[in-house]
Amino acid sequence: MIEISNLSKSFVTASGTVDALRNINLTIHDGDIYGIIGMSGAGKSTLVRCINMLERPTEGNVRLDGVDLGSLSKKKMQEMRHHVTMIFQSFNLLMQRNCLQNIMLPLKLTHMPKDQAVKRATELLATVGMADKAKAYPAQLSGGQQQRIAIARALATDPKVLLCDEATSALDPKTTHDILTLIREINQKLGITVIVITHQMSVVQEICNRVAILENGTVVEEGDVSEVFSNPKARATKRLVYPDMSAGIETLGTEHNQMVRLVFQGAEAATKPLLASMAMECRIAANILSATTRTLDGKVYGTMLLNIPGGPEELARAVQYLSGTGNVRVQVESEYAQQMGQTPTGEEE
Repeated sequence: MIEISNLSKSFVTASGTVDALRNINLTIHDGDIYGIIGMSGAGKSTLVRCINMLERPTEGNVRLDGVDLGSLSKKKMQEMRHHVTMIFQSFNLLMQRNCLQNIMLPLKLTHMPKDQAVKRATELLATVGMADKAKAYPAQLSGGQQQRIAIARALATDPKVLLCDEATSALDPKTTHDILTLIREINQKLGITVIVITHQMSVVQEICNRVAILENGTVVEEGDVSEVFSNPKARATKRLVYPDMSAGIETLGTEHNQMVRLVFQGAEAATKPLLASMAMECRIAANILSATTRTLDGKVYGTMLLNIPGGPEELARAVQYLSGTGNVRVQVESEYAQQMGQTPTGEEE
Protein backbone atom coordinates (compact mmCIF):
# COMPACT_ATOMS: atom_id res chain seq x y z
CA MET A 1 0.00 0.00 0.00
CA ILE A 2 1.13 3.53 -0.80
CA GLU A 3 0.16 6.26 1.65
CA ILE A 4 0.75 9.89 0.68
CA SER A 5 0.29 12.16 3.67
CA ASN A 6 0.20 15.97 3.76
CA LEU A 7 2.60 16.11 0.84
CA SER A 8 3.66 19.49 -0.53
CA LYS A 9 6.40 20.41 -2.98
CA SER A 10 7.75 23.90 -3.68
CA PHE A 11 10.37 25.08 -6.14
CA VAL A 12 12.43 28.23 -5.81
CA THR A 13 12.66 30.10 -9.11
CA ALA A 14 14.09 33.42 -10.21
CA SER A 15 10.64 34.96 -9.94
CA GLY A 16 9.87 33.47 -6.52
CA THR A 17 8.64 30.29 -4.87
CA VAL A 18 6.25 28.05 -6.85
CA ASP A 19 3.98 25.67 -4.94
CA ALA A 20 3.71 22.70 -7.30
CA LEU A 21 1.85 20.47 -4.81
CA ARG A 22 -0.12 21.42 -1.72
CA ASN A 23 -1.24 19.07 1.04
CA ILE A 24 -1.78 15.92 -1.03
CA ASN A 25 -3.38 12.99 0.85
CA LEU A 26 -3.97 9.75 -1.07
CA THR A 27 -4.07 6.04 -0.27
CA ILE A 28 -3.37 3.57 -3.08
CA HIS A 29 -4.10 -0.03 -2.21
CA ASP A 30 -2.21 -3.10 -3.40
CA GLY A 31 -3.49 -4.21 -6.81
CA ASP A 32 -5.09 -0.88 -7.68
CA ILE A 33 -4.83 0.70 -11.10
CA TYR A 34 -4.95 4.24 -9.80
CA GLY A 35 -5.32 7.22 -12.11
CA ILE A 36 -3.95 10.68 -11.33
CA ILE A 37 -5.33 13.13 -13.86
CA GLY A 38 -5.22 16.84 -14.50
CA MET A 39 -4.48 19.41 -17.15
CA SER A 40 -0.96 20.62 -17.92
CA GLY A 41 0.57 22.31 -14.91
CA ALA A 42 -1.72 20.57 -12.40
CA GLY A 43 1.24 18.89 -10.67
CA LYS A 44 0.84 15.31 -11.92
CA SER A 45 4.43 14.67 -12.96
CA THR A 46 5.78 16.33 -9.83
CA LEU A 47 3.60 14.04 -7.73
CA VAL A 48 4.78 10.87 -9.47
CA ARG A 49 8.40 11.97 -9.02
CA CYS A 50 7.73 12.48 -5.34
CA ILE A 51 6.26 8.98 -5.06
CA ASN A 52 9.58 7.40 -6.10
CA MET A 53 11.65 10.15 -4.44
CA LEU A 54 13.17 11.51 -7.63
CA GLU A 55 11.86 14.73 -6.10
CA ARG A 56 11.98 15.13 -2.34
CA PRO A 57 8.76 16.56 -0.88
CA THR A 58 9.08 19.92 0.84
CA GLU A 59 6.62 18.68 3.47
CA GLY A 60 4.82 15.44 4.20
CA ASN A 61 5.80 11.90 3.38
CA VAL A 62 5.27 8.88 1.17
CA ARG A 63 5.04 5.43 2.74
CA LEU A 64 5.33 2.13 0.88
CA ASP A 65 4.04 -0.77 2.97
CA GLY A 66 4.51 1.36 6.06
CA VAL A 67 8.08 2.45 5.28
CA ASP A 68 8.71 6.20 5.02
CA LEU A 69 10.62 6.49 1.75
CA GLY A 70 12.07 9.86 2.71
CA SER A 71 13.90 8.28 5.62
CA LEU A 72 15.77 5.69 3.54
CA SER A 73 19.53 5.67 3.17
CA LYS A 74 21.04 5.97 -0.31
CA LYS A 75 21.52 2.19 -0.51
CA LYS A 76 17.98 1.46 0.66
CA MET A 77 16.67 4.05 -1.79
CA GLN A 78 18.34 2.23 -4.68
CA GLU A 79 16.75 -1.01 -3.51
CA MET A 80 13.37 0.70 -3.27
CA ARG A 81 13.60 1.84 -6.88
CA HIS A 82 13.87 -1.80 -7.95
CA HIS A 83 10.40 -2.21 -6.46
CA VAL A 84 8.91 1.04 -7.75
CA THR A 85 9.67 1.28 -11.48
CA MET A 86 8.55 3.71 -14.13
CA ILE A 87 7.67 4.04 -17.81
CA PHE A 88 7.56 7.34 -19.69
CA GLN A 89 5.98 9.00 -22.71
CA SER A 90 9.37 9.08 -24.49
CA PHE A 91 10.17 5.38 -23.76
CA ASN A 92 13.80 6.23 -22.71
CA LEU A 93 15.35 3.21 -24.41
CA LEU A 94 19.06 3.09 -25.19
CA MET A 95 19.23 3.35 -28.96
CA GLN A 96 22.65 1.67 -29.22
CA ARG A 97 21.41 -1.50 -27.48
CA ASN A 98 19.01 -4.08 -28.81
CA CYS A 99 15.75 -4.98 -27.11
CA LEU A 100 17.18 -7.86 -25.09
CA GLN A 101 20.04 -5.68 -23.85
CA ASN A 102 17.68 -2.86 -22.91
CA ILE A 103 15.63 -5.21 -20.75
CA MET A 104 18.76 -6.67 -19.19
CA LEU A 105 20.09 -3.28 -18.11
CA PRO A 106 18.38 -3.09 -14.67
CA LEU A 107 19.33 -6.71 -14.06
CA LYS A 108 22.96 -5.86 -14.75
CA LEU A 109 22.72 -3.11 -12.14
CA THR A 110 21.56 -5.70 -9.59
CA HIS A 111 24.59 -7.88 -10.53
CA MET A 112 22.45 -10.78 -11.73
CA PRO A 113 24.55 -13.40 -13.55
CA LYS A 114 24.39 -12.92 -17.31
CA ASP A 115 22.79 -16.26 -18.12
CA GLN A 116 20.01 -15.61 -15.62
CA ALA A 117 19.55 -12.08 -16.94
CA VAL A 118 19.22 -13.36 -20.51
CA LYS A 119 16.64 -15.91 -19.41
CA ARG A 120 14.65 -13.31 -17.48
CA ALA A 121 14.75 -10.78 -20.31
CA THR A 122 13.68 -13.42 -22.83
CA GLU A 123 10.71 -14.34 -20.64
CA LEU A 124 9.71 -10.68 -20.39
CA LEU A 125 9.89 -10.24 -24.16
CA ALA A 126 7.29 -12.99 -24.42
CA THR A 127 5.19 -11.38 -21.67
CA VAL A 128 4.87 -8.14 -23.64
CA GLY A 129 4.32 -9.89 -26.98
CA MET A 130 7.76 -9.11 -28.43
CA ALA A 131 9.47 -12.50 -28.34
CA ASP A 132 10.67 -12.12 -31.94
CA LYS A 133 12.31 -8.71 -31.37
CA ALA A 134 15.19 -9.68 -29.07
CA LYS A 135 17.88 -8.56 -31.50
CA ALA A 136 16.00 -5.58 -32.94
CA TYR A 137 17.06 -2.05 -32.05
CA PRO A 138 14.63 0.66 -30.85
CA ALA A 139 14.94 2.62 -34.11
CA GLN A 140 13.53 -0.41 -35.95
CA LEU A 141 10.38 -0.47 -33.80
CA SER A 142 7.12 1.45 -33.81
CA GLY A 143 6.20 3.64 -30.86
CA GLY A 144 3.92 1.00 -29.43
CA GLN A 145 6.61 -1.67 -29.75
CA GLN A 146 9.14 0.59 -28.03
CA GLN A 147 6.73 1.12 -25.15
CA ARG A 148 6.30 -2.64 -24.82
CA ILE A 149 10.07 -3.00 -24.47
CA ALA A 150 10.06 -0.19 -21.89
CA ILE A 151 7.36 -2.04 -19.95
CA ALA A 152 9.38 -5.26 -20.09
CA ARG A 153 12.43 -3.40 -18.78
CA ALA A 154 10.35 -1.91 -15.95
CA LEU A 155 9.19 -5.41 -14.98
CA ALA A 156 12.69 -6.89 -14.94
CA THR A 157 13.25 -6.42 -11.19
CA ASP A 158 9.84 -7.82 -10.13
CA PRO A 159 8.48 -4.47 -8.95
CA LYS A 160 5.58 -3.98 -6.58
CA VAL A 161 4.55 -0.70 -8.21
CA LEU A 162 4.60 0.46 -11.83
CA LEU A 163 4.43 4.22 -12.41
CA CYS A 164 3.16 5.27 -15.84
CA ASP A 165 3.92 8.94 -16.57
CA GLU A 166 1.88 9.89 -19.66
CA ALA A 167 2.95 6.52 -21.04
CA THR A 168 0.46 6.53 -23.94
CA SER A 169 0.40 10.24 -24.81
CA ALA A 170 2.67 9.80 -27.84
CA LEU A 171 0.67 6.89 -29.27
CA ASP A 172 -2.30 6.70 -31.63
CA PRO A 173 -5.68 5.55 -30.23
CA LYS A 174 -5.39 1.93 -31.42
CA THR A 175 -1.88 1.53 -30.01
CA THR A 176 -2.94 3.29 -26.80
CA HIS A 177 -5.71 0.73 -26.36
CA ASP A 178 -3.26 -2.15 -26.94
CA ILE A 179 -0.78 -0.77 -24.38
CA LEU A 180 -3.49 -0.18 -21.80
CA THR A 181 -4.76 -3.72 -22.34
CA LEU A 182 -1.23 -5.00 -21.72
CA ILE A 183 -0.91 -2.94 -18.53
CA ARG A 184 -4.24 -4.29 -17.27
CA GLU A 185 -3.14 -7.86 -18.00
CA ILE A 186 0.13 -7.29 -16.12
CA ASN A 187 -1.80 -5.88 -13.17
CA GLN A 188 -4.13 -8.87 -13.09
CA LYS A 189 -1.55 -11.61 -13.69
CA LEU A 190 1.33 -10.27 -11.59
CA GLY A 191 -0.61 -8.33 -8.96
CA ILE A 192 1.45 -5.19 -9.56
CA THR A 193 -0.03 -1.90 -8.35
CA VAL A 194 -0.20 0.57 -11.24
CA ILE A 195 -0.30 4.37 -10.96
CA VAL A 196 -1.31 6.07 -14.20
CA ILE A 197 -0.42 9.75 -14.66
CA THR A 198 -2.37 11.24 -17.57
CA HIS A 199 -4.32 14.22 -18.87
CA GLN A 200 -6.68 11.93 -20.82
CA MET A 201 -9.89 10.86 -19.10
CA SER A 202 -10.29 8.12 -21.71
CA VAL A 203 -7.16 6.42 -20.33
CA VAL A 204 -8.53 6.49 -16.79
CA GLN A 205 -11.87 5.23 -18.04
CA GLU A 206 -10.34 2.24 -19.78
CA ILE A 207 -8.21 0.68 -17.05
CA CYS A 208 -8.35 2.50 -13.69
CA ASN A 209 -10.52 1.53 -10.72
CA ARG A 210 -9.83 4.71 -8.72
CA VAL A 211 -8.87 8.23 -9.71
CA ALA A 212 -7.69 11.51 -8.19
CA ILE A 213 -8.16 14.81 -10.03
CA LEU A 214 -5.47 17.44 -9.58
CA GLU A 215 -5.88 21.15 -10.18
CA ASN A 216 -3.28 23.78 -9.32
CA GLY A 217 -1.34 21.32 -7.17
CA THR A 218 -4.26 20.13 -5.03
CA VAL A 219 -6.60 17.12 -5.13
CA VAL A 220 -10.05 18.49 -5.93
CA GLU A 221 -11.83 15.13 -6.21
CA GLU A 222 -11.02 11.48 -5.56
CA GLY A 223 -12.91 8.21 -5.66
CA ASP A 224 -14.01 5.19 -7.67
CA VAL A 225 -13.85 5.85 -11.39
CA SER A 226 -17.48 4.83 -11.91
CA GLU A 227 -18.68 7.32 -9.29
CA VAL A 228 -16.52 10.16 -10.55
CA PHE A 229 -17.75 9.54 -14.11
CA SER A 230 -21.40 9.35 -13.19
CA ASN A 231 -21.45 12.25 -10.73
CA PRO A 232 -18.49 14.64 -11.08
CA LYS A 233 -18.56 17.38 -8.46
CA ALA A 234 -15.49 19.60 -8.87
CA ARG A 235 -15.33 22.08 -11.74
CA ALA A 236 -12.02 20.58 -12.92
CA THR A 237 -13.59 17.11 -12.97
CA LYS A 238 -16.56 18.28 -15.03
CA ARG A 239 -14.21 19.82 -17.56
CA LEU A 240 -12.28 16.55 -17.87
CA VAL A 241 -15.25 14.20 -17.92
CA TYR A 242 -17.49 16.37 -20.11
CA PRO A 243 -15.14 18.61 -22.10
CA ASP A 244 -17.76 19.36 -24.73
CA MET A 245 -20.27 20.89 -22.34
CA SER A 246 -18.66 24.30 -22.07
CA ALA A 247 -18.87 24.54 -25.87
CA GLY A 248 -22.54 23.62 -25.67
CA ILE A 249 -23.22 26.50 -23.31
CA GLU A 250 -22.12 28.94 -25.98
CA THR A 251 -25.08 27.91 -28.14
CA LEU A 252 -27.63 29.15 -25.62
CA GLY A 253 -30.11 31.50 -27.18
CA THR A 254 -33.37 30.97 -25.30
CA GLU A 255 -34.93 33.42 -22.91
CA HIS A 256 -34.49 31.52 -19.67
CA ASN A 257 -31.26 29.53 -20.13
CA GLN A 258 -32.82 26.56 -18.33
CA MET A 259 -30.26 23.78 -18.39
CA VAL A 260 -30.74 20.21 -17.24
CA ARG A 261 -27.99 17.62 -17.10
CA LEU A 262 -28.96 13.95 -17.52
CA VAL A 263 -26.55 11.29 -16.27
CA PHE A 264 -27.28 7.85 -17.73
CA GLN A 265 -26.18 4.77 -15.76
CA GLY A 266 -26.61 1.56 -17.71
CA ALA A 267 -27.16 0.66 -21.35
CA GLU A 268 -30.96 0.35 -21.09
CA ALA A 269 -31.32 3.89 -19.77
CA ALA A 270 -28.85 5.29 -22.28
CA THR A 271 -30.71 3.86 -25.26
CA LYS A 272 -34.26 4.84 -24.28
CA PRO A 273 -35.57 7.64 -26.55
CA LEU A 274 -36.36 9.91 -23.61
CA LEU A 275 -36.38 13.19 -25.46
CA ALA A 276 -38.63 12.00 -28.25
CA SER A 277 -41.05 10.57 -25.68
CA MET A 278 -41.01 13.80 -23.68
CA ALA A 279 -41.67 15.83 -26.81
CA MET A 280 -44.69 13.70 -27.69
CA GLU A 281 -46.15 13.28 -24.20
CA CYS A 282 -45.31 16.63 -22.62
CA ARG A 283 -44.94 18.80 -25.72
CA ILE A 284 -41.49 19.90 -24.52
CA ALA A 285 -38.85 19.76 -27.24
CA ALA A 286 -35.55 19.98 -25.40
CA ASN A 287 -32.46 21.26 -27.20
CA ILE A 288 -29.39 19.03 -26.90
CA LEU A 289 -26.40 21.27 -26.20
CA SER A 290 -23.92 18.40 -25.82
CA ALA A 291 -23.86 14.66 -25.30
CA THR A 292 -21.20 12.17 -24.27
CA THR A 293 -21.39 8.42 -23.65
CA ARG A 294 -18.75 5.94 -22.56
CA THR A 295 -18.56 2.23 -21.79
CA LEU A 296 -17.11 1.23 -18.44
CA ASP A 297 -17.03 -2.31 -17.04
CA GLY A 298 -19.60 -3.40 -19.59
CA LYS A 299 -22.07 -0.61 -18.73
CA VAL A 300 -22.86 2.53 -20.65
CA TYR A 301 -22.33 5.81 -18.82
CA GLY A 302 -23.24 9.04 -20.49
CA THR A 303 -24.48 12.55 -20.11
CA MET A 304 -26.55 15.10 -21.96
CA LEU A 305 -26.72 18.80 -21.34
CA LEU A 306 -30.18 20.02 -22.35
CA ASN A 307 -31.77 23.42 -22.71
CA ILE A 308 -35.47 23.38 -21.81
CA PRO A 309 -37.48 25.96 -23.75
CA GLY A 310 -40.21 28.01 -22.08
CA GLY A 311 -40.32 29.08 -18.45
CA PRO A 312 -40.19 27.58 -14.93
CA GLU A 313 -43.38 25.58 -15.48
CA GLU A 314 -41.93 23.80 -18.52
CA LEU A 315 -38.71 23.17 -16.62
CA ALA A 316 -40.58 21.59 -13.70
CA ARG A 317 -42.60 19.34 -16.01
CA ALA A 318 -39.47 18.26 -17.88
CA VAL A 319 -37.62 17.41 -14.67
CA GLN A 320 -40.60 15.43 -13.38
CA TYR A 321 -40.87 13.45 -16.59
CA LEU A 322 -37.17 12.73 -16.92
CA SER A 323 -36.87 11.75 -13.24
CA GLY A 324 -39.41 8.98 -13.78
CA THR A 325 -36.93 6.93 -15.78
CA GLY A 326 -34.80 4.38 -13.94
CA ASN A 327 -31.02 4.73 -13.94
CA VAL A 328 -31.18 8.38 -14.96
CA ARG A 329 -30.01 11.14 -12.63
CA VAL A 330 -31.50 14.54 -13.39
CA GLN A 331 -29.69 17.68 -12.30
CA VAL A 332 -30.91 21.22 -12.90
CA GLU A 333 -27.89 23.16 -14.12
CA SER A 334 -29.22 26.71 -14.04
CA GLU A 335 -25.84 27.90 -12.75
CA TYR A 336 -23.75 25.53 -14.84
CA ALA A 337 -22.18 28.31 -16.87
CA GLN A 338 -20.96 30.06 -13.73
CA GLN A 339 -19.59 26.77 -12.34
CA MET A 340 -17.59 26.37 -15.53
CA GLY A 341 -16.10 29.82 -15.04
CA GLN A 342 -18.23 31.36 -17.79
CA THR A 343 -21.15 33.69 -18.22
CA PRO A 344 -24.25 32.21 -19.93
CA THR A 345 -23.03 33.52 -23.27
CA GLY A 346 -19.76 31.62 -22.95
CA GLU A 347 -17.63 34.71 -22.30
CA GLU A 348 -14.99 34.58 -19.58
CA GLU A 349 -16.01 36.29 -16.36
